[in-house]
Amino acid sequence: MAPEIHHNQTMKNIFLAAFSIFLLAAQDADERFRRFDRDGNGRLSPDEVGNPQLFKRLDRNGDGFVTLEEARALEAPRGGLAPTQENVPYGPHERNVLDFWKAKAGGPAPVVVFIHGGGFVGGDKSQARKDSTVKACLDAGVHFAAINYRFRKHAPIQDILRDSARAIQFIRSKAAEWNVDRKRIAAYGGSAGAGTSLWLAAHDDLANPASEDPVLRESSRLSAAGCLSTQATYDLTRWEPIVGPFKPEWLESPDEIPAFYHFKSKADLETPEGRKILADCDMLGLLSKDDAPVFAANGRQGGEVRDRGHYLHHPNHALAIKKRCDEVGVECVLETEGRTKLTDFLFRHLGVTR
Repeated sequence: MAPEIHHNQTMKNIFLAAFSIFLLAAQDADERFRRFDRDGNGRLSPDEVGNPQLFKRLDRNGDGFVTLEEARALEAPRGGLAPTQENVPYGPHERNVLDFWKAKAGGPAPVVVFIHGGGFVGGDKSQARKDSTVKACLDAGVHFAAINYRFRKHAPIQDILRDSARAIQFIRSKAAEWNVDRKRIAAYGGSAGAGTSLWLAAHDDLANPASEDPVLRESSRLSAAGCLSTQATYDLTRWEPIVGPFKPEWLESPDEIPAFYHFKSKADLETPEGRKILADCDMLGLLSKDDAPVFAANGRQGGEVRDRGHYLHHPNHALAIKKRCDEVGVECVLETEGRTKLTDFLFRHLGVTR
């Protein structure tokens, strides 16, 4: 092996070893991350990580960049932190279950709820177990929950979203038993979980005081929403002005858009029922001044859309959310605007001090 090649390989190995130590060490993780963040944009690129296999492990949401939260996720013990209560049913479907981590708190404590991603066709609440946010919450005296919900094969999007709303209502219904502060609940997630969190923040309260179901009497509102690799709206007919045209080859099937709502054809979207459902799923249209503050972070590069994943998570989604929030008077923090961490944002709006 030529000396220059040997030297380069040695330096690369040293860099990777140092980077791995950084990832596995909880102490001063923020400072270590910034040290490797050579361009100072708050994200690690494949070049900054240097190892494709390691980068793939770190880039949990597949957006092409590694955030501090993703890097710190590897600090969690193998298998993650076990919940206090597991697979607690919050609704009638087999996927209507949640895990709950109870924090040590002297009085009613806030809750941060994780909603997993997966395009509403996959994913699981177990994704939260290795998320460093769990430990951050428990250390701060904040309860943590992670939920499952039905997939598109089980229900249309308008009903899937209400699964998450019911989970929020269920947690409130357990306030006395679980030591929960009903007025302080936040939600966050990536991709589908991000859009769902935004929907919960923007939608009017679904509480029905007259319901025979005590869960449905509770509020579905949030104190804050964290949206990572989010979509701006689940009225899919609004996506083209935001991101551009959706190429036919990116569709899973020719009828994917109407099927999202369990309609048979695009013509169904133009009916009174179709328009009502689209409006109910349109977070941009639902946003109003009294809604919860939003944290939005879409780490992918902008520009011309390259593929389906880029289309679904394009930064224009986050920019559209920011624009609409500014118009109606809702606080919206974009990850690109500074170094605000998701947990700091959520804790601030939950009234948590550390």
